[in-house]
Formats: sequence, structure tokens, C-alpha cells
Amino acid sequence: MKVYDYIIVLKRPSYVLVDLISRLMLLISIAVFGYFISFTSGFGFNRVAVLLILLIIGIVVWWMFSYQKEKKGDMPFYRLGLLMAAIGWAIISGPSWMTILYFLAVVSEKQVKFPQEIAFDSEGAVVNSLPKKNYPWAEISNVVLKDGILTLDLKNNKLIQKPIESHTSAKEEQEFNEFCHLKLNA
Repeated sequence: MKVYDYIIVLKRPSYVLVDLISRLMLLISIAVFGYFISFTSGFGFNRVAVLLILLIIGIVVWWMFSYQKEKKGDMPFYRLGLLMAAIGWAIISGPSWMTILYFLAVVSEKQVKFPQEIAFDSEGAVVNSLPKKNYPWAEISNVVLKDGILTLDLKNNKLIQKPIESHTSAKEEQEFNEFCHLKLNA
């Protein structure tokens, strides 16, 4: 594992839309599974109906848990609920496009909500996006951290300017800016 001299955590955007889509996907799954249970198990419960009922209960419980996390100010993750929904879709329709869509949602939610960071070391800057972006010092014109804003000026006329997550002291900003100035002039 590589060790970086500085890791700057960028301010998190609002994930309201991502959470809304996750909750909508869970709601659709609950409705479809409920309809499937009532439609196919007319004369009693079979194993598939019992399994779908357990999945619905699990989805609802996870949704309530995520809601409580959100009320406390923590970031909710709907991955486990979406995984249960993906399993339910696999049960009722096999490996269909809905099953694949739900599995993609499970895999991508953590990456979407992962805090964006820019790490600096003797080789340059690395942005932890998907895919990872590397900017060697030779491609960077200037780097400045001032008043909670990180500015990365690249030689290809691209400017990256982002607010950072936590407050930094004037001394920390000065140390970081001196580090970057030394690497740029090396």
C-alpha cells in the first residue's frame, strides 16, 4: 500500500438523488414481490413465497435502519436492501436485466458515496475517482490550498477547484503549499 505525504478530502456533495433512486428501487421491489406472492400463491404458501416474504421484511428493516442513520446525520447505505432485492429479482425472474440492474446498484453505491480525495506525494497527485487519475508533477502548473479551497492548475489548461471537507489551519495550508511549491520547482 502506497503512503502519501498529504491526502486532501474533498467536500461531499449531496447524495439526495442517489438515495431517492435507491429508495425507489426498494419500493418497486417490495411492490413487485408482494404482487408476485399474492398472484402465485393463491392456495397457500410455497417456499418461494416464504422466501420473498422474508426478503420483503429484510428490505423494510434495512430501510428503517438506514432512515435512522440518516436522521442521526450519518450517511445511509442501501446496499444490503438492494442486495436482498436483487436476490428476490433473481428468484422470480432468473438472471434478467432487473437482477443485473440491482446488482449494479449494489456494487456502485459504495463507490458513488466514497469520499473523493486527492493525494499528493513525490510523484504527483492522485485523484481517487473511477478510474483513478494520476497527475505527475510535470503536468501540474500550480497547486494552492487556501481558505478551504484546493486549486489544481494543470498545464493542459484544466483547472480543478474543489472545497475541502475539514477546516485547516493557516500553518497546515502553508506547509502543504510549500510542499507543493518544492515539488513543482524540483
